[in-house]
Amino acid sequence: MSTRDQNNQIAFRYRAVDSATGVSRETAKRLAAQLGVDETQAIHRALHELAVRVLPQYERDDGLLTAAQTRQIKQCVPQSTKRSVRSSLIDMERT
Repeated sequence: MSTRDQNNQIAFRYRAVDSATGVSRETAKRLAAQLGVDETQAIHRALHELAVRVLPQYERDDGLLTAAQTRQIKQCVPQSTKRSVRSSLIDMERT
């Protein structure tokens, strides 16, 4: 195994029993069998699902828009004096 491959790996230790912070080898084997993959792939899939739930899925922006950016957006959007929203969800005659 090359040095590059060794630097790209971590030690993974199963827990003796399942808990909120880890799983046993038996659970990992059962999960892998249920998913039809090997244990390594099951771990990768679990980490991917956790990453999607926990980590932002977009790049951070630079914060609030500047006044110039706001003006530019307003220039691109047609401005009208009549602004109303109709909804078929609420029957206005009954309310």
